[in-house]
Amino acid sequence: MAVKLRLMRMGKKKQPTYRVVAADSRSPRNGRFIEILGTYEPRAEPSVIKIDADKAVAWLRKGAQPTERVEKLLKLTGAWEQFKPGVPA
Repeated sequence: MAVKLRLMRMGKKKQPTYRVVAADSRSPRNGRFIEILGTYEPRAEPSVIKIDADKAVAWLRKGAQPTERVEKLLKLTGAWEQFKPGVPA
């Protein structure tokens, strides 16, 4: 099973908020997920990013692949530096 860290859209029409989730890559965007890692609110000024770095790093070490947007969010929160890609656990 290939696991991806990706965004799951929530909120009302034209007012999106997102959950950062670990999900099977074959499941649909708003479908089944394995674990919620945090939230992202792009409409707030400034944007609000709340990600549990320990959970995110644990999933990355297990081999989960982040999408481009989630990778950017992880870099902004500092979780990507904790992971140090390419270095075994």
